[in-house]
This record gives sequence, structure tokens and C-alpha cells, in this order.
Amino acid sequence: MKKIFETIVRGLLTCSGFVTSLVILLIIGFLFTEGAGLFSERVIEEGYVLALNKENEVSQLSAKQIKAVFDEDIVNWKEVGGKDMPIKTFRLEDVERYFTDEELGDEYENAGKLIAELINRTPGMVAFVPRSILPPDADVRYIADNTLSVGDVFTGSEWFPTATPAPLFGIMPLLAGTLWVSLFAILIALPFGMSVAVYISEVASERMRSILKPVIELLNGIPSVVYGFFGLIVIVPLLQRGFDLPVGESGLAGSIVLAIMALPTMITVAEDAMRSCPRALREASLALGATRWQTIYKVVIPSSMSGITSGIVLGIGRAVGETMAVLMVTGNAAVIPTSIVEPLRTIPATIAAELGEAPAGGAHYQALFLLGVLLFFITLIINLSVEFISSRNKYKTR
Repeated sequence: MKKIFETIVRGLLTCSGFVTSLVILLIIGFLFTEGAGLFSERVIEEGYVLALNKENEVSQLSAKQIKAVFDEDIVNWKEVGGKDMPIKTFRLEDVERYFTDEELGDEYENAGKLIAELINRTPGMVAFVPRSILPPDADVRYIADNTLSVGDVFTGSEWFPTATPAPLFGIMPLLAGTLWVSLFAILIALPFGMSVAVYISEVASERMRSILKPVIELLNGIPSVVYGFFGLIVIVPLLQRGFDLPVGESGLAGSIVLAIMALPTMITVAEDAMRSCPRALREASLALGATRWQTIYKVVIPSSMSGITSGIVLGIGRAVGETMAVLMVTGNAAVIPTSIVEPLRTIPATIAAELGEAPAGGAHYQALFLLGVLLFFITLIINLSVEFISSRNKYKTR
């Protein structure tokens, strides 16, 4: 009977492990499939075209150039490789500025023909209109609608997924914001975390240790939105007054909040590593005449360095993947940061803020999944680093 029970339990555990692994692989596959779909999307908004006068020599425009043209940052075709003539933009909502209701017809049935004639009369015009509205025999040229390139996505400096006529999916501002906030969070958390870990492990009495350690571990259970609310109410106003900023929501506010959130992990892992230092090493150091503090920083810390480094890397992982707290205090400006006191946006915050509004299956939706793929690789690198450090630690202790 006992063997039958053990066989059943073993089978259930094997089945559970197989199903769990399969589900994880399916999730990863879905993530990659949706993200890769972005590179099959067109530059120009689906269902629309950019129509030009037939004498205009320009045939290719990048998404960034298209946005600059319609934002009037580029005002002459010479700036994009064409003739020296001013650019005149046209959108469908401008149709009533050029034609009367009688000319357009009761149901705008004449709009396509009239727009094509307007383009032919205006050499410098570029019209952003639905493809279906222009007649098939319209004597106009079209800007080539290429697919989004890998370079434009991974090296682009603008994230504007709702721009028309061409959305921009440059992820550099989001990647830079994520790494910027995480870097400063670790720089802030590291000295405090190491100091507290050394105090609890080597200095504090047993009574004080029994009080501090559960309290610090309890901080890991506080929801991130509570940390974000604390940062929004306390840290943001302090930074705004202290640095005389127009707004307190900034990368520095996000770094401080993330540092607070990363501290419990760093302290707990580092303290456990230092407590694992063999007592013989401490006694040998003291027997050779070293002071207590010399023993700590010349014996205990070096012998525990692998565990301490693991704690630091796990703290980085907590900082990189955090969403709600960062979303609340960083200002959510999708720009490449040049200063830590500027507003910025991170990858997790972008996914959380925009996924609910992105049409399923569209380019914006797929771009957010691509951000998830990028975050997956960042997290994977961090986890592999932890495994590598842990394996080194095990090798040294044999």
C-alpha cells in the first residue's frame, strides 16, 4: 500500500512539473511571437497612404521623418532629399477648408477625386488619407510603405506609439530610463544595505538581531503600490523643494523608492552570507591580533563576497522589474534622460500604463510585447548572474 501511495505521489509531482514547465514555455513562446510580429507591421498607419504630386521625387520617408513633416519640423522637401519647395500637409479633416459641401456631395462621394486633383495642383503637398477614398486611376504618387525596421525600433530615440500618420516605437528612452533608475537605486541602496547587514550580523546583540531581522524581512511583504504612495506623498515633495524642480516626479524619486524596496532583499541575503562565515576564520583573525572591525572587513566580508554579490544582484532584479511604484513617482516622460532629476519612463511602467489601451493585435500592442521580451532578457541575465555567483560560492566552500 505504501509503495502504491509513493508511486501515485511521484506521478502527480512529475505530471505537475511537466505541466508547469509546458505552461511556462507556452507563455514565453506567446511573448516572443507577439513581440516579433511588430517587424511585419507597416510604417504608415494601417489603411492609410501618403499621396504626393506625381512630379515629387521623394519616394521613401522614415517614420521619424513622416512625423517631423506633419509636425512642421521639416518644412521643405529639400530636407528629405527632394526638390527645393515648401511642404504643404493635408489630412482628411482639412477637406472642408478646400471644398464646399456641394462640391463634396451629400455623402462625400466626390471627396477622393477632389483630393487627387488638389494634390496635382499643389506640387509640394503630401496628403494623409484613407487608401479607399482615392480613385484607382488617381494620377498621384505614393510614399513607399515599408515594414518597421529592427534598427528604428532598437535604436530609435522616440516612443510615440499613437502618432499619426506614422507611430514611433523607439525603445531607447524606455531602456535608458529602466537602467538609469536601477543603477542609481543600487548606488543608493548598496552602502545602506551593507551597513545594516554588517550591523545585524557582527555587531548587534542577539536580542536586537531577533527584533531587526523579522522587521526587515516583513518589508518584503509590503505591496509596491504602498511604496509608490509613500514616494508620491513624501519623497516627491521633498525633492521638488530641495532641488527647486518644476515637478518632483523624477528618476531620482524612482531610484530612492526602488532603493528602499531593494534594501530588505540585499540585507537579508548579505546578512545570511556573513553569518555563514566559519567561526574558525573569525577566531584565527582575532588570535593574530586583528581588531573586531579589521576582522569584519578583511575576513568576514571577503569570505562572504559571493553571497553578498548575490544579494546585490537580486536587489537589482527587484529594481529592474518593479512597476507600480516607479509608475507613480518617475513622471512617465518617454525621453532619454540626461539628468537623474528629470522625469523618465521605465519598461515595466510603460507596459502597465499602455497595454490596456492598445488595440489587440495592432502595432502598439505588439510593441509592448516586444518590451516584455526585452525585460525577459534583462531578467534572464540577472538570474544567470545569480546562478553563476552561487555556483562559484559552492565551489569555493568545498
